[in-house]
Amino acid sequence: MLRLLIHYGIHLLVPIAIALLFYKKNRYGAMLILLAGILIDVDHLLADPIFDPERCSIDFHPLHGYWAIGVYFALLLHQKTRIVGIALLIHILADLVDCFLIGTQFK
Repeated sequence: MLRLLIHYGIHLLVPIAIALLFYKKNRYGAMLILLAGILIDVDHLLADPIFDPERCSIDFHPLHGYWAIGVYFALLLHQKTRIVGIALLIHILADLVDCFLIGTQFK
């Protein structure tokens, strides 16, 4: 239960906090973009089984791969794409914490 709260807390509370603290002029638009980072989980549809609570997503699913994470960091370099990069990296952080909580060794 604690693992679930931490994982989804990062997915939901961290984006909201970042929007409120750093995007005050357009907090609701920023909040939507930051929360939309969870959409990269669409790549779970390619896995069999689609959901495995003991599987580490990092470098297992295509949009959670190391090359993709590099792209998400690159998005931080440009002001116009920065918020999308932040959203995607928050998602990766949530999944990374989850990997540590389940004790998964990743590549």
